[in-house]
Amino acid sequence: MGTESTIADEFKELKTVVIRFAGDSGDGMQTIGERFTDSSAAFGNDLATFPDFPAEIRAPAGTIPGVSAFQIQFGSTEILTPGDAPDALVAMNPAALAVHLRDLTEGGMLVVNSAAFTEANLKMADFESNPLDDPELTSKYELIQVDINHFTQESLKETELTAKDKLRCKNFFALGFMYWIYSRPIDNTIDFIREKWSRKAPALAEANITVLKAGYYFGETTETSRNRYMVAKAEVEAGTYRKISGNEALVLGLIAGAEKADRKLLYSGYPITPASSILEMLSNYKHFGVKTVQAEDEIAAIGVAIGGSFAGNLGITGTSGPGMCLKAEFIGLATSTELPLVIINVQRGGPSTGLPTKTEQSDLLQAVYGRHSDAPIPVIAANSPSDCFETAIEAVRIALTFSTPIIVLSDLYLANGAEPWRIPSMDGIDEIKKPIAEEGGNYTTFARDEDTLSRTLAIPGQKGNEHRIGGLEKDEGGSVSYDPDNHEEMTHIRAEKLKRIANSFPPTKVLGEKSGKVLVLSWGGTYGSITAAVSAMQAEGFSVSSVHLKHLHPMPNDLKDIMDGFDQILVPELNMGQLDVLLRSQFLVDTVAYNKIQGQPFKVKELTKKIHELLQD
Repeated sequence: MGTESTIADEFKELKTVVIRFAGDSGDGMQTIGERFTDSSAAFGNDLATFPDFPAEIRAPAGTIPGVSAFQIQFGSTEILTPGDAPDALVAMNPAALAVHLRDLTEGGMLVVNSAAFTEANLKMADFESNPLDDPELTSKYELIQVDINHFTQESLKETELTAKDKLRCKNFFALGFMYWIYSRPIDNTIDFIREKWSRKAPALAEANITVLKAGYYFGETTETSRNRYMVAKAEVEAGTYRKISGNEALVLGLIAGAEKADRKLLYSGYPITPASSILEMLSNYKHFGVKTVQAEDEIAAIGVAIGGSFAGNLGITGTSGPGMCLKAEFIGLATSTELPLVIINVQRGGPSTGLPTKTEQSDLLQAVYGRHSDAPIPVIAANSPSDCFETAIEAVRIALTFSTPIIVLSDLYLANGAEPWRIPSMDGIDEIKKPIAEEGGNYTTFARDEDTLSRTLAIPGQKGNEHRIGGLEKDEGGSVSYDPDNHEEMTHIRAEKLKRIANSFPPTKVLGEKSGKVLVLSWGGTYGSITAAVSAMQAEGFSVSSVHLKHLHPMPNDLKDIMDGFDQILVPELNMGQLDVLLRSQFLVDTVAYNKIQGQPFKVKELTKKIHELLQD
C-alpha cells in the first residue's frame, strides 16, 4: 500500500499513495476525484492527477464503454506522475471493476459498492458470476464491500428528495469514506459544495454534505478497513500555491504574456475536445482586456485570430489535431505575412475522431511540416500542467519577437491533469519588447531587424504606415512580386529567421551527467514518468541521463554536442516515432525509438525496463 515509512499507533504513515475512483460516467467520479485533489493540496501534499473520461457523451449506464475514472497520486515527496498503478481502487459498479481491477496492486485496497452488483449490471460488464463471491478476490486484495446505495438513502431519509436524487449523492459517500481512510480534511469539500449548489439547489447541497459526512463517519464507527493511513505534508519552496490544470495554466500564461508585451489578447476558437476549456476560461478575463470569439468553424477561428494580430492585438487560436488540419492554409497565410500568431494544439488520440478523450503525441510532424510549400514555423511543447504557464509565455515571446506564427503542443494528459503550482510574481517575468511602428514614419513592410530578421508591425490605416499584406508573395517593400529570384530569397529569409530563433534559447538542461551510457531524449507530457524513472535509476548508480525538449523546431543549438556524449539515445514517445524521425534526419544520429500508442501515458516501470535493456546491450 503506497510507499511506507513508519508505523504509528493509529495510522500507517506512507510517503506516497495512488488512488483511483471508477464508476459510471454519471456517477460523478471526476467530481470526487477533483475534491480529493483539492483536499490533499490544501493539506500540503504534492500530487499529480489523471482524469480518464469515456469517449461517448453518454454511454448506456453500467456498460464498460461508459466507465469514467480519476487517478491521483499524492505524497510527502515530489510527485511527478499520477502513479503506475493504484494502491486503492473505488469501484462503483461491476463495469468499473472489470475495467480497472487488473491495475490494482496486489494487497491493495478494493472498495466496492455492493448494491450495484445486480444480475443486470453483472451481465452488462460481461461477468458470468458475481466476482465478489470469488475467494481469490479476498485473498489478493483488502476487499471492502459497502452497500453505498443503502447508506446514502438511509442518511437522507428525512429529506424530501426523490429516490433518484438521493442516489445521485452516493459518490460523496464514497469520497467521505476515503477521506476517513486517508485522514483527509473534509472542510474544503463542504465549502465547495455550498459554494457550488447552495444558491441554485440548496436542498441538494445539504444532501451532498450529509452524505459526505455519513461516508466519513461510517468509516469511523464501523472500522470496516483494517488500516488507516497518514501522508505527511510535502516540503516545498515557500510561496503561495494553488492547484492548476494544464489548460488553466495556458490561459494564465497567455494573459501574463500579453500583459508583459503590452498587447491586447484576442482568442478565437471553435469547441473541440480537449481544447474547449481554454476558450471558456479566457472568456472570464474580460477585466484584463481579453477578447474571445467562438467562431462558426475552425477555419473562421484562425482567420479571426490572424485579423486580430494584423490590427495590433495578440492573436491566439486553439484546437486539437483534427482542427489543425483545417487551419493549415491560414497558418500558411500567417507564415507568408509574418504576423505573430499563437496556435495551441491540445493533442488527442487520432486519426480523425480517433480517441477524443485519450492522450497521444502524434501531431509533432504535422506541426513541423503540415503546410503546403516551404513554410517553416517554430514549434514548442509543454511538459507538465504547471509548465503550460511558462510555455505560453515563451510562445508569446517568440511570436512577437520574431513576427511569426508559432505552434504550442500540449496534450490531453496535461490539459486535464493537475498539480500544485507556485504562483509567480509578475515582477519576475521578463518584459516582451516588440514595439509597433510609430505613426508618420517611413514604413517599409518587410524591413527587418538585423539580428532576428523579424519585421516591424504597423497598425493598418495609420498615417504614413499604410501597407498591404496577403497570401501572394511580396518583395521587401511589400509589393506583390512574381519574380523567381525574389520568391527564392524570401523563402530563404523565412527559413533563416526560424534558425535564428534558436539563438535565443537558454542552454539545454541535462538531468544527470553530460556523458554516459544512455541518454533519454523526450518531449511533451512524458516528462513526469521519464524524470521519475531516470532519477530513480541514477540514485541506484546507473549511467543514465535525460533531456526533455521544450523547443522542437528549431531544436537547441547545443543538442548535437549533448547527444554525442552518450553511447545510446532512447526516444520514448506516445506515437510511432516522430521526434525520432526529426532527430535522425537533422543530426544523422542512431537512436532507439520506444513507442506506445494506447491512449495512456507511459508508466515508470515500462521506461525503467527499457532503459535496463539498453544498459545490458
